[in-house]
Amino acid sequence: MLENHENPHLWRLLWEYDPNGLIAVDVSMNIKVVNPAFCNFFKVEAAEIIGTPAFNLLGNVDRFKKVWEKNQMMQGIEVEYENHHLYLKEVIFPIKDENIIACIMTDITSEMQRKKEINDIREQTVKKVNEVVDNQMKVAQEIAGLLGETTAETKVSLLKIIQMINQ
Repeated sequence: MLENHENPHLWRLLWEYDPNGLIAVDVSMNIKVVNPAFCNFFKVEAAEIIGTPAFNLLGNVDRFKKVWEKNQMMQGIEVEYENHHLYLKEVIFPIKDENIIACIMTDITSEMQRKKEINDIREQTVKKVNEVVDNQMKVAQEIAGLLGETTAETKVSLLKIIQMINQ
């Protein structure tokens, strides 16, 4: 296992180039550290947010508190950050030795947008199908009404003919 002190340069590169957003908060829910991908997601500078309450940027941080209290990792949490037009999948875990809660954030925005587009298409398709069926029902009712009228007229005419023949 490669230890941090054996090659700090490699660890720094991993930190800098990781495409996932990384954030660590202390038990008071103040931001301790973030990586460049996190800053890119939220369009912030690390220096601006280090030491500030995580709530200011992330909104509800109850999941971080829960992870700390239960001393258990939470993974696969999908969170929408509407103000930043982001959908992130999060893995949150406590690091008790350092008194911090860490979070790895994976950007799933494009995946969620595709799902939304597919759902929109489904809804539009169902709506169109319902409209077509409704229109067909109206036409069928109109045809049935016309057939009923012409059948009644035919019956009246036939009865008159039968009456004339019988006379």
